[in-house]
Amino acid sequence: MLLHFLHDGHPWPSKNGPEKAVLRAEAAATIRADFARGTMLANYAPILIFLVIAGVISVVLLLLGFTLGHGTKDKDKLAPYECGFEAFEDSRMRFDVRYYLVAILFIIFDLEIAFLFPWAVSLDVVGRFGLAAMGIFLAVLVVGFVYEWRKGALEWD
Repeated sequence: MLLHFLHDGHPWPSKNGPEKAVLRAEAAATIRADFARGTMLANYAPILIFLVIAGVISVVLLLLGFTLGHGTKDKDKLAPYECGFEAFEDSRMRFDVRYYLVAILFIIFDLEIAFLFPWAVSLDVVGRFGLAAMGIFLAVLVVGFVYEWRKGALEWD
């Protein structure tokens, strides 16, 4: 609403002065009028409807699960299940640090892919600067990967 008001014949002045104060007062009056008419809040109605429907469906499904589900729990259903056989060690045992290193590497390269998709889509917009920035980004990731590889973080003994 504010942007439509400002771009419809009222550009921002390049200097500070009374023109800018008048524009701000007019913009504030327009926002107050839109809010009073309810047009600003009407833009959020689809989001509110979506949230209400999602909440209702969630509550209905939970209630159906509690009412139609069988509540009989026996010893076998309450026993811990791990890959089809009984747990053979304590679940609080220490893990090797390499598990965490591999997990961090996975997250890093997963985020790399998450950054590559939007960059590839907007490559014609970002131009050579975007290509250079992505090249630097990938080079830093490759240096990190080579460092992890040389340190032996990917070796399983």
